[in-house]
Amino acid sequence: MATELAHIRNIGMIAHIDAGKTTTTERMLFYSGYTHALGDVDDGTTVTDWWAQERERGITIKAAAVTTHWRDSATGEDAQINIIDTPGHIDFTAEVQRSLRVLDGGVVIFDAVNGVEPQSETVWRQADAYRVPRLCYINKMDRVGANLDRTLEMIRARLHAQPVLLQLPIGVESRFRGVIDLITQQALLFRDELGAHPELQPIPTEMAGAANAAREELVEKIAECDDDLTNKYLAGAQIEHNELYQVLRRAVIDNQLTPVLLGSSLHNKGVQPLLDAIVRYLPSPLDLPPVEGVDPTSGRTVTRQARVDEPLCGLVFKIVMDPYAGRLAYVRIYSGVLRGGGAIYNATRKRRERAQRLLQVQAKKYNEIPECRAGDIVAIVGFKESTTGDTLSDATHEIVLESIGFPEPVIRVAIEPYDAVEQGKLADALSNLSEEDPTFRVAVDDETGQMVISGMGELHLEIIADRLQREYGVRCRMGAPQVAYRESVTRPAQAEGSHIRELGGRRHFAIVQLEVAPNATNAGIDMIDRTLADTFPRPYVAAIERGVMRALQSGVLLGYPVIDIRVTLLAAQHHSSDSSVEDFEVAGQWACREAMEQAGPVLLEPIMRVETYTPEEYAGSVVHDFGARRAVVQTITVSANNMHAITALTPLTGMIGYATALRSLTSGRGAFTMELDHYAPASDAIHERFLGPNWRTLFA
Repeated sequence: MATELAHIRNIGMIAHIDAGKTTTTERMLFYSGYTHALGDVDDGTTVTDWWAQERERGITIKAAAVTTHWRDSATGEDAQINIIDTPGHIDFTAEVQRSLRVLDGGVVIFDAVNGVEPQSETVWRQADAYRVPRLCYINKMDRVGANLDRTLEMIRARLHAQPVLLQLPIGVESRFRGVIDLITQQALLFRDELGAHPELQPIPTEMAGAANAAREELVEKIAECDDDLTNKYLAGAQIEHNELYQVLRRAVIDNQLTPVLLGSSLHNKGVQPLLDAIVRYLPSPLDLPPVEGVDPTSGRTVTRQARVDEPLCGLVFKIVMDPYAGRLAYVRIYSGVLRGGGAIYNATRKRRERAQRLLQVQAKKYNEIPECRAGDIVAIVGFKESTTGDTLSDATHEIVLESIGFPEPVIRVAIEPYDAVEQGKLADALSNLSEEDPTFRVAVDDETGQMVISGMGELHLEIIADRLQREYGVRCRMGAPQVAYRESVTRPAQAEGSHIRELGGRRHFAIVQLEVAPNATNAGIDMIDRTLADTFPRPYVAAIERGVMRALQSGVLLGYPVIDIRVTLLAAQHHSSDSSVEDFEVAGQWACREAMEQAGPVLLEPIMRVETYTPEEYAGSVVHDFGARRAVVQTITVSANNMHAITALTPLTGMIGYATALRSLTSGRGAFTMELDHYAPASDAIHERFLGPNWRTLFA
């Protein structure tokens, strides 16, 4: 953990499901000497997919961290690489999102046959949001239908990136046996079964022309990112390899260019150059701008440099309930030093915590360490209140970092234990699981008294039920999946809310006038203040906003959260001695609810973006089935091996049970991914089912 900051790489492996993240990670650990045998996803012998459910299903469910070391073959730099292997399934997108929030760089893996797939787009957008520098690794170059040019074009068109090809493949599909390094102009051949000893050779004669042209294009793109290198290039001067490495590194860190490497991880080809590229081009903590936060006392923006002599600053990005170590808080340290057994201040919650033990995470194993420093990612034992998104800081130099946002659940089911005696045990287990997973929610239905759990999809909730039995010994019955609707309004409306009364000898006075109106799709909630700052106190405006947000947590139709709405504070009245912030919270809440009742409230249903992959002979049946599900087919693309990718937008109500239906339609050969695209007004049939045939007159 004492590795110098300049030699640390905190990276994430991110991609669509089955692109090869875990297999690539396993090869990286093997070639770097961390393991002495190749792990296999199908055999359940991988380091990072150590969880029982992951090994049984052959997919990553939890993000796993592991640390290894690698020396760049060109620059000779030794680096400590902290790797987080993330899930590819959309149901577990929270694991990707919180990992990207604390990582310095990413390796995005693409399937050479399928190119840019839906979850690839999702994780790329998440990485864009956090400005994470990336490398691209095009995997499975030896599969039938592998198409490098098509994949590069998809990266440009669908991800709006600037890929620069660092290698050319030697051989295609089953004849793929190595790569040409376009900077050094050498061929790298992987002949031995384990791929542990690649051979450096001259470029094959038949590929010399293509390699020279590709290198010229690469050098030109790199030179465009640096004025001195541009002048040198235009003058026709010799450009050294190290100059290209340095300028490309800066361009990657600035998100100007994205290097692309090639390989076949399963067959042990191309992984060592990927490790070199991680060390060579992805940033250390020192290469990134200082982390920014807010001083909670003054409200000013403050920064922390990635240095050990700066005040302590860290972010809790994950909570794990370990059966042996107990409650673990995964923390990225941005500045300063934290020693085991020391006290630490949670600036978000204004609470003191004690870091009883500090652990370096190695997948399912933990190594105790005496201290952690700027740039480290560690697990801390002993925190009682700190949770995901909280900032840890020096108590005398407070800072609160931007927290982590997560998508809302879209599906829910009722749940109960087989034995009523275990009701309390179930509640405790669900509480632990919801603390671990911010996209998993637990609630009690006010009308039925049933416990209801919500998540990102059927697989997500299926995994939760499995964990309840395996880890907590609670066998449960789960009801049929139900859609998690939202509410909004269809027209503008104004209302007044007042809180004027005397309670316990104290007078209360607050009057609030609001307007609510529809907002654009996916625009969220907008608050607009039309009051005058010199006549109405600002603390009361903040109180009204809190009241409005409380009202929007539960709509007027069925109590679902309200989205895509614009709330305008038109006017408010206060009394110099009788008014308080609490009074305006109440008045704001009442005004908002009354305005929503007059604004044509409507149920919104989740519309999912679904991409289904099927052999050609089943494509017609799949498209016809989409029609029966109220889906609108957007695109149909055909890959080189005649696999059809059918993209559609469809209400979630029509997608419940789709996995079973698709297996039946395609004889088990089809697959699909699904993610939330937007919410849209629900059909009349859905309104009538929940609200009755006269639902339009409820708030007419």
